[in-house]
Amino acid sequence: MLAVATVGFAVTFWAWALLSPLGATLREQLHLTAFQQSLLVAVPVLVGSLGRVPVGALADRLGARRMFPAVALLTVVPVLYLGHFADSLTGYLVGGFFLGLGGTTFAIGIPFVNSWYPPARRGLALGIFGAGMGGTAISAFTTVQLTKAVGHNFPFDIVAGVLVVYAAAAFLLLRDRPDRQIAPGTMLGRLNTTLRMPVTLQMSFLYAVAFGGFVAFSVYLPTYLVSAYQLDRGDAALRTAGFVVLAVVMRPVGGWLSDRIQPVVVLVGSYSVVALLAVVAAFGLPLVPVGTIAFLGAAAALGAGTGAVFALVAKLVPGGQVGAVTGVVGAAGGLGGFFPPLVMGAVNGAFGSFTIGLLLLAATAATAAIFTGTTVRKRARTTAIPESELHR
Repeated sequence: MLAVATVGFAVTFWAWALLSPLGATLREQLHLTAFQQSLLVAVPVLVGSLGRVPVGALADRLGARRMFPAVALLTVVPVLYLGHFADSLTGYLVGGFFLGLGGTTFAIGIPFVNSWYPPARRGLALGIFGAGMGGTAISAFTTVQLTKAVGHNFPFDIVAGVLVVYAAAAFLLLRDRPDRQIAPGTMLGRLNTTLRMPVTLQMSFLYAVAFGGFVAFSVYLPTYLVSAYQLDRGDAALRTAGFVVLAVVMRPVGGWLSDRIQPVVVLVGSYSVVALLAVVAAFGLPLVPVGTIAFLGAAAALGAGTGAVFALVAKLVPGGQVGAVTGVVGAAGGLGGFFPPLVMGAVNGAFGSFTIGLLLLAATAATAAIFTGTTVRKRARTTAIPESELHR
């Protein structure tokens, strides 16, 4: 079940990230400003983030066996539209809006995996599932290269085909745990209850910084490397893929560490490292070796942090509410990735430099480290769910 869910997460995230590597190319073709380019690649992130809220609530009620195939098939429509019909900024924004659906599967997989594993192994299991965010790396590695080698339509056609195959496989193979908790009440009622829980808002902030930082880098790093270091677009895309791969590898590591030491400790360390390395990157030092070390170090810290956040969610949230809480927290993470590219684009357009944007990232990460080490640490000590309830 973990393997099938992880593959589904990776495939839908591959679709979700199709526009990002093409940002610089589309800017030339459509004669876009820096802000318009940033908006174009950020719209799927926004929609995929907000969509996790209702999708997470639906996953609690309908289960992953229905939700995974449905979302995969629905994502085929915008993928084919972008590959064959979009030819203007408006067209790409419309396609990108519906492409955001691919980013909602995170809220399906977390409660599904959580239900199949005992508390002592949930951190690692959720981290492995979270590694499916490596679908963005597949996009970064292949989209530009396939577009140059075969044509603009080809990457979109491949993804559409893979989504259809996965939908069929998921329908045949996925099984929800028979004794899983099904939350009572209407979807709106459950969402209202979820939003009123203090733990939801706290985890949302932490994930907005950790996963939001990852998404922001994976979306905007190609543009940053081309603008700040004058790299070739293909080279920038490959370096971004390396960033994404390292973050993906570190997500299960963050979950594994959280199973052995407190997730709070992992999070404080991760945010502190990001804050330090963002300051280093802000000085605009040579890409080799200082800049490369800074970006890869940030990737490792952000990846570990994303794994630790949901290890903490699994300890603090009852089983029947995990989907709804995951939807809200996942939405916050995606929103955390929506705004930084827009800020970076606006700052670069106004000042011709990325320094202010990177310093803002450092300040945000430092704030998250302090918040985790104080308020969240206190909640983790006093409100952890009993083992008997977590097993449900």
